[in-house]
Amino acid sequence: MAEILSKENCISHYKWGDNCDGWNFVSKADVAIKQELMPTQTAEKLHFHSYAEQFFYILKGKATFLVEGETFSVDANKGLQIEAGKKHKIINNGVDDLEFILFSYPSTENDRKDCE
Repeated sequence: MAEILSKENCISHYKWGDNCDGWNFVSKADVAIKQELMPTQTAEKLHFHSYAEQFFYILKGKATFLVEGETFSVDANKGLQIEAGKKHKIINNGVDDLEFILFSYPSTENDRKDCE
C-alpha cells in the first residue's frame, strides 16, 4: 500500500535533547526513517550504535558533526554516512533551525550507548 506521509500524519512525534523535535515515518526492525529539527545552539550527546549505520541528509541549515574526534560541516542538500560503532554527535551552531532526514539501518532501538 502506498501512503503519503508528513509531520502531521507520521507514526509519532517525539521530543529529544534540548527542545529538539522528531517525527517517525518508518519504524521497522531493519530500518527507521525520521525527520528531526534542532533549534539553533543545540547539540546531541556523544554516542554510538553497535549495529546501526546512519545516514543524515540535511534539508535546512548547516550541521556540524563530530565523528571519532573529527569535525564535519554538512550543508543543506548534502548528507553524511556514519558507520556502526563510530562515536558521533550532531550540533547546530548556526543561527537558523537545522532540519534533516535520518535513516538508520537496522533501527537504533535499544542500540544506543551514550559516551558523555
